[in-house]
Amino acid sequence: MAFGITNAGWRNRNNWGTMRNGLYSVHVDLLDGRTGKGSGVVVFRDGKILGGDAYLFYIGSYTVEGSVFKGELQVNQHTRSVDVNPLFGGQNQPVGIGVSGTFTETGGTMTGTALVGKASQIFTATLRKLADAD
Repeated sequence: MAFGITNAGWRNRNNWGTMRNGLYSVHVDLLDGRTGKGSGVVVFRDGKILGGDAYLFYIGSYTVEGSVFKGELQVNQHTRSVDVNPLFGGQNQPVGIGVSGTFTETGGTMTGTALVGKASQIFTATLRKLADAD
């Protein structure tokens, strides 16, 4: 996979807890003076991330230590629209994203940086657990 994404183990090294496998809603807000929002769903399962929305899909991996997770994603646009400009869409090439955040039994928060073309977009996102994915 591109961007050095690997299938790193998802259990933390110190057995302080694990991020629960599940389907989560994700709600993204751009930071750094930019405006933009996005929403979709994402599955966190055994160190892998899969998700998407009406225009984008994302794949990647994550690791967990304690209640903190870190991950890398690749975002691709699957549907084009003349009326809508997705947050990380409109690119001919995949967009690489690095994220880190914290989690609880019911959700989490994360921040990340996306390299969109030659510009970085900093964002924050909230996760809400919708269903187990064991």
